[in-house]
Amino acid sequence: MGQHPAPRFTRRIAQPLALASGAAVLLAACSSGGTSDSGADIATDDDKKSGPAAIVVEPGGDSTTVAVDKKVTVHAKGGSLSSVDVSSPGPGKLSGTWSKDKSVWTSTTPLAPGATYTVKAKGTASGGSALSKTDSFTTAAAANTFVGTYNPDKGTKVGVAMPVSITFNNPIHDKVAVERKLKVTASPVVDGSWSWMKDRDGKDRIDYRPKAFWKPGTDVTLRMDLAGVDAGNGVYGTQQRVVDFTIGDAVTSTVDVEKKTMTVAKNGRTLRTLKVSTGKKDFETWNGTMVVLSKVPTIRMNSATVGIFGQEAYDLGAVKWDVQLTPSGTYAHAAPWNEGRFGVVNASHGCIGMSTADAKWFYEQVHLGAPVTVVNSVDTVATNNGYGDWNVDWETWKTGSALN
Repeated sequence: MGQHPAPRFTRRIAQPLALASGAAVLLAACSSGGTSDSGADIATDDDKKSGPAAIVVEPGGDSTTVAVDKKVTVHAKGGSLSSVDVSSPGPGKLSGTWSKDKSVWTSTTPLAPGATYTVKAKGTASGGSALSKTDSFTTAAAANTFVGTYNPDKGTKVGVAMPVSITFNNPIHDKVAVERKLKVTASPVVDGSWSWMKDRDGKDRIDYRPKAFWKPGTDVTLRMDLAGVDAGNGVYGTQQRVVDFTIGDAVTSTVDVEKKTMTVAKNGRTLRTLKVSTGKKDFETWNGTMVVLSKVPTIRMNSATVGIFGQEAYDLGAVKWDVQLTPSGTYAHAAPWNEGRFGVVNASHGCIGMSTADAKWFYEQVHLGAPVTVVNSVDTVATNNGYGDWNVDWETWKTGSALN
């Protein structure tokens, strides 16, 4: 609310009486948010005579951004308190102490920076009537903060292999504190777990996946209550997010390197088996399950971007129907220059190539989060190379949780 001078009230009484501040008297009269002089541990006789009983919160909703060294006080003017709850979704609840007559509650837990706290208090006036108060305030932001870039986005429909993935812009030293404030719920319910890893650029990342692929039609919600959470070394979170997304059809693809085929199924029914050409010797396609990261109808593919030079270098200016599987450069795409080799010989630099017509059809079938599993190849794709989460057995995956 704006800062306006509160009117002062006067009372005709037989003896002189020192009034509380105008703001406090107004607050007691209308029971709205405000501040008060609540430094006393026990309500005085003057407090009890100064006007209608009320609960006063300091700092309150009309406060400017609150410093983290501030204590929270809740004062029952003309009565006593029965319950006080001060909490923020990220840092959680504050502890506190009571005055002898339970008219004043004072916080003992330090405030977290960049957090919004809600105060809920109840009590009883000296005359027996019930008192209640709900108020809120926000603390000043920390000098050093962290945020997480999350996938998938809110409102999206994704494939059955899509994990929930969060990559942080600053190191997370207290992984327990951060993981406790991350929650995934699903309908129908799944058996799932978080697991920490380093992203390819060395940033801290945490992924959540079920024990098995999601069921089509599952509704999933990610909750990030990170505002005010201490990640260690004086770095605090700033995010409050609720992200809902839905699992679409189970479009699954299996690439057999030896047979040089890719079989595509939808909800358990085989749609087509395509002839493909995968990575040649020394450029073998990754083994294991990869997950569709993105799709683009046309892209330039330059081998310099993936560290291939010399005789094996290439620069393809307009590659069609590109389905990205790893950030290291694995795609499934049209490769008309390999016409005649599909189903016959593996001749690519690691991508899954096919005819232009087949590539267009495949492009139209799959979406973000669809699994593509390669069998009979060599090295397994790394967990952090895209979403290689499914190549870790379930018991091992769960050990990556900081809460285990």
